[in-house]
Amino acid sequence: MDQTLQAHIETYLAQLDSLICRGRELRGLLTADPSDAFGVTAVRLWQQDVGVTVNELSGGSKAHWLARSFSQAFLVRATDGAAVEGVAPAEIVTRLLSVLEQAVASLTRKDAVPVLSTSAEPPAPRRFEFVHNAELRPVLEQAYTESRRALEHGHFDLALRTSCGILEAIITDALEKKGLAALIASGAPAGNISDWSFDTRIAVAERAGLIRNGCARLPAVARTYRVESEPALPVSERDARLAGQVLNVIMRDLDPGR
Repeated sequence: MDQTLQAHIETYLAQLDSLICRGRELRGLLTADPSDAFGVTAVRLWQQDVGVTVNELSGGSKAHWLARSFSQAFLVRATDGAAVEGVAPAEIVTRLLSVLEQAVASLTRKDAVPVLSTSAEPPAPRRFEFVHNAELRPVLEQAYTESRRALEHGHFDLALRTSCGILEAIITDALEKKGLAALIASGAPAGNISDWSFDTRIAVAERAGLIRNGCARLPAVARTYRVESEPALPVSERDARLAGQVLNVIMRDLDPGR
């Protein structure tokens, strides 16, 4: 196989794996509470990310079998066989997970041409293009990858701290872009932004309209992630997953075009 194509496939496999992990987390969240507003919002963002990846893999063609499978995941059949809209979010997640798993299976098959369209380009890093400080973007991208890896390997403390570090960095970047004078006018405390606590930065960003109230879902241990305590507060799997989900929601607030 052509080395360039193989590199593209490996890049997409990593991206698909990340989407599958996120989808499983969100399905568990909605299964526990189907009316959870935070979970519904997080699922919507995940669906959009899945759609972007499917579009890239299918070369932008709606006729591609993967693109058709993606569209069909949102449909439910009436008793007369007609397609109507209206599927429960958890069921949509399950269907989209199946689509992603089919894409992985196709990319890893040795006896056939993979799903990847000949017109597809490798996914360019774009998670943090909204960050104004360009030097931070590759650092945040790497940290995001590491937080996912830590979660998958059961290192929940590291996963939570990394997610919170990214969250604080992108909120701080937005606050600095807004400017201290404008922030003070909206009720922010005096002093340098760098001196504010994590909680203060979140509160100021919410009052300034930079983010919505997604951070309300952060577990208590996340809000004190950089405060040294003795003994250290335990971090559960749920804590780590919630921190990662909140991060994705706030990323969407700061980058509505994602």
